[in-house]
Formats: sequence, C-alpha cells, structure tokens
Amino acid sequence: MKKRFIQFAFIAPIIILLLTFLYPSVSWLFIPYLLITVMGFYDINQTKHSLWHNYPVLGRFRWVLEELRPPIRQYFIESDIDGVPFNRQTRGLVYRRSKKQMSTIPFGTKVDVYKSGYEWIGHSLNAINAHTLEQSPRVLIGKNSCSQPYLASVLNISGMSFGALSSNAILALGHGAKIGNFALNTGEGGLSHYHLDSGADLIWQIGTGYFGCRNEAGTFCNETFKEKAILPNVKMIEIKLSQGAKPGHGGILPANKNSSEIAKVRGVEPNTQVDSPPRHTAFNNYSELLEFIENLRELSNGKPVGFKLAIGQKEEFIELCETMYKTGIKPDFITVDGGEGGTGAAPVEYTNSVGMPLREALVFVTDTLIGFDLKKDIKIIASGRIIDGMDMVKVTALGADLCASARGMMFALGCIQALQCHKNKCPTGIATQNKSLSKALVVEDKKQRIANFHEETLKSFVEIYASAGLSHPDQLNRTHIFYRISQTDYKRYDQLFVPLETGALLKAPYPEGYGHYMGKV
Repeated sequence: MKKRFIQFAFIAPIIILLLTFLYPSVSWLFIPYLLITVMGFYDINQTKHSLWHNYPVLGRFRWVLEELRPPIRQYFIESDIDGVPFNRQTRGLVYRRSKKQMSTIPFGTKVDVYKSGYEWIGHSLNAINAHTLEQSPRVLIGKNSCSQPYLASVLNISGMSFGALSSNAILALGHGAKIGNFALNTGEGGLSHYHLDSGADLIWQIGTGYFGCRNEAGTFCNETFKEKAILPNVKMIEIKLSQGAKPGHGGILPANKNSSEIAKVRGVEPNTQVDSPPRHTAFNNYSELLEFIENLRELSNGKPVGFKLAIGQKEEFIELCETMYKTGIKPDFITVDGGEGGTGAAPVEYTNSVGMPLREALVFVTDTLIGFDLKKDIKIIASGRIIDGMDMVKVTALGADLCASARGMMFALGCIQALQCHKNKCPTGIATQNKSLSKALVVEDKKQRIANFHEETLKSFVEIYASAGLSHPDQLNRTHIFYRISQTDYKRYDQLFVPLETGALLKAPYPEGYGHYMGKV
C-alpha cells in the first residue's frame, strides 16, 4: 500500500495538471492532493503507528471507525436486551419513568425465561391492592444509638461526587431528592454548596482522602468535620471503606476534571490528578474503626454513622463483626456495594475481576450479622445495578433494608451510556466539568425527572410485593424469589442461600461455609 501511495503522489499531479489544461475549473483538486500527500508522507515517516506507516492516510480510518463503533452498535445493531452495561430496555424504562410516560411493553417478555439465571417472584392468589399500601416505605436508621435517627426512604441516590459529576447534575439530583423526600449521598468528594443549596437530605460520605474534613497534611480533622456534620441537611455519615467499581484501589479524579472550584471543596491543589489512598489513616484496625464511628456519631451530635464496603476476604468482615459483638460498638448501617458497581472509572481488571458481586455479598453480610446477633441494630443498604422495582425486591428478599441507585439516577438525568465519563466529554453534561457541556443540563427540567423516577420505581416495588400477598417490604424473604439453575430446574433463594439462625456464629459447631473462616479470626 505504501508503494501505491508513492505512485499516487507522483502520478496524481500530472493527471490534475492535464485536466487543468482541458478544464481550468478543476485546478482546485491540487488542494486536496496536497493535503493527502503531506499527510501520507508524514504517515510513512512517523514511527509511532505501524499501521499508518504501512497504509498511509487509509490507516487513519481505523481510528474513525473505532470512534463510530460504539454509537453505531448501540443504535443500529444491539437488540433491546443484549446491550451492556445496561441494555436498551432498561435504559428506556428509566427514561419513560422519569418523564412519567407509559412504561408498559406489548406482546410479552423478550427475556428467555428458560435460560439459567432467570429470576422471578412467586405471586399470590391473595394479592393485595397496592393502592391501599404505603406508596413510599421508609426505614428508621439509628433508632437505638442516635439522638437524631433518620427515617430514610427505601430508595436513595448512591454516592457520586461533585467532581465526578457536574455542578448542574449535583443540583438536579439534590433538588429532585428534595421534591421526592429521599436522600442524596455526596460521594467521597466532599460536601459542596451545590449539595447544601438543594436543601435535600444528605448522606455525607467520608473517603480515604477525607475531602472536606481534612487538615493540611491530608488526614482527618475533627473540627472541620464537626462544622459540616452538624448542618441540618446532613442526616447521616457514611465511611467509605471500599467501593464496588474498584475495591482496594481508591477513587480517581483526573486533572482535567479537578477545577479550582472542586479543589476548594476537597482541599487539594487544582488541575492535578487526585488519587484517594487505598485505605484509611484515621484507624488501623477494627477496634479503631468502631471507635472512629463512635467519634463521628458524637461529633455530629448523634446522627447515624455507618460504612460502605465491597466484600473481598470474608474472614475480615467476620472479624469486624466479632469485634462489634465484643465491644458493643456498632455502626447504624452498612452499605454493601456489589462488584458490578460502576459510577467510578476504574482499571479494566478491577472493573471485571475484583470484588464480590452484590447478590453473594449481600447474603454473606446479612447472614454474618444475623450469626453474631447484630442485624437487629444495623440496617443494610444495597448498592449495585439497582434500577427497577424487581431489583429492589430481590435485594430486599436477600436481607437489604433499603437500596441506593447511582446509574439509575444518571439515566433519569439524561445519561445515554456514551461511556465518556472518565474523559470529561460527557455529551449530556452529567459526568463532566466542561461548562459548555454541563450547561445543557437544565436543573429545572431534570430535577423533576429525578423525583419522577424515584416515585415510579417505588410504585413498581410496592406493586410487586403486593402481588405476592405482602403488605410491607420487611415481609420479603428468600422464599419468595426463584432462580433458574438450568433449563429444566430452578430453586428458591432460601435453597441456594440457606439463612443462618440468629446467634449461629457465637459458638461452635459453626454453620456450613463458616467453619473455615471462623478458625482464622
């Protein structure tokens, strides 16, 4: 191909020159010829891309096709149910619910109900009219340990930082949460005035970087924390131990998203990449973690304090629970983040291969708390690809008391899954600090969509468990959900994940699956 280009470079001007004598008006052809020739000889002589060297000019089209491939696939090739991370049917459901449009589909399911992994809930002949039930169930967190317990919605906005998201996105999420009377998790990026200005109930997340409550050395500062924790908007404090998108890695804020405004909120240098440490410096062991929780509860004047984690090595969480039992110090809630979480950009290996998926993690956390007789005092928040009412039903049946959704809320804001979150080029103005892009996100419009999505998803949640003859989500358990294990067989959740008896881990013999780990703690 290189030889043919060189031949073209010498023959083409002769042909153009002859044509110019015959037809003077075509002399403009020299312009594209010169551009192509210069580009081609540059490609031949550069050493960075071997494809350009061997296929001058034409080799560049590979990059064009690579850029076009994702949108072409999304809009013209993939079916309604095979897109990833979220398929078209799921995205469309959120869009319609956020606009309060018809969310029903005609002519039956497109899902293969005989494929392994298919799940369903067993309905009842004694189904309850959902309209007679509470349409917005709530859960009281911190009842026994806090002077300011929080009555939380069963669906809230999961942690997404100002920095990862634009200011308009944060405002829309906050105002939407205010309208719908549910909570917004700030993410580890700190408590910004955009969070506070919305007037929404806030769950202030404290990560390993202690953004918004750090001193000059970058470690936790009691005084700075207290100033913000006692604000009336702040309803709960969440210590981020790890997250499903990249457990054990720490958050990443690229330099091109670290504006002076964000840097001020976080207490860092602007225009630099900010990597959160992989672990905390405020505590070194589980006893110190629990003391830190108690300290935050006191500094916040009695507000609920908990932690968020993705499950990794089981014996570590078992040891943490054993420490809770021995010391009597307990968090008010635990957020279980599945390994399928994805609002944080992460290395491919972490995204695909690190962290326990939500279903198994939720079962393990629930059963371990029950085994140490701790569950009665600790609420569990489930997070990781929770989008619709059935997602909420499944995690509630496994032991969650309430749910948190991040990407569902992003879709409600208008996210089109362009997968540009980490490049500061989000076309819908959500995950970017580019003002020219983010101004397209109109807060007045999007805030209502957030409230609508929350309302419609809760309506679906209530309708589903009402169909099973249940009047409250706390009646859901593992006997209600069925899981197909092959084309010809299925099992209930309680058969796949056998529940533990209360106190089963307080003495030997230990339940199956725990003996090995109990010997390590």
